[in-house]
Amino acid sequence: MDSPCSYSSLKACRNLLDTGRAVLTYHHVETAPRGVRLKGLYLTPRLFAHQMAELAAAGFSAPRYDELLASGPEVSPRVFLTFDDGFRDVWEHALPVLQGHGYRAIQFLVADLLGGMSEWQRPGGEVAGPLMSRGQIEEWLAAGQEIGSHTLTHPYLTRLPLAQAREEIGVSKRKLEDLFGREIRHFCYPYGDWDARVRDLVEEAGYRTACTTRFGANASPLDPLALRRITARYPSLRWRTVGAWLRWKLTGSGQV
Repeated sequence: MDSPCSYSSLKACRNLLDTGRAVLTYHHVETAPRGVRLKGLYLTPRLFAHQMAELAAAGFSAPRYDELLASGPEVSPRVFLTFDDGFRDVWEHALPVLQGHGYRAIQFLVADLLGGMSEWQRPGGEVAGPLMSRGQIEEWLAAGQEIGSHTLTHPYLTRLPLAQAREEIGVSKRKLEDLFGREIRHFCYPYGDWDARVRDLVEEAGYRTACTTRFGANASPLDPLALRRITARYPSLRWRTVGAWLRWKLTGSGQV
């Protein structure tokens, strides 16, 4: 269960980022087009650039994703940047900003739909968006960015038969490795949908980490196959700040 706090600015969420290793989640970096229902998945290029500049000015680094698992004392403040689904607008609008700050990010790709559209969104009435092509992903990688797997087709994994879930998790890893010539070590559960069976399949496939939609920073000891994340979005109601998050935690109304 997500908390009432999302990341819109460093001022609002600095205390939260200091509670552990913070993983920020993005989807689109563009203005939401007409007809979109889930506007919270969209961040304007201007706001994204502001968020990155704010983090950089405060001394935050955004290192390689593997460093999330590194042990030892924190030398300087860090955030880990993730993008779900592989939308083309991230390549268009986010990549130049990341390069400008020397920031690394990981893009979780839907392996069977590269260069196509986000077909999984259509049945729910959502507007599908264009996805990064193989060539654009290669440019993303050449710029020092990273990729992980978000399955083959973006299904609800807990609703699938075991064999099909295993294929979505394992074959997507091998397909991306064959296409891009590098090991795929990191996974992201579509819709944040997972259970013990799905987690076992992720481990069986050889992934080092897996992202959920559970809210919060990751305190030690880490649970690498159930990583918490913080959704980045535009500012909403002013009470949705760290103060609200702290009240949420103290009252025990969220899932820890």
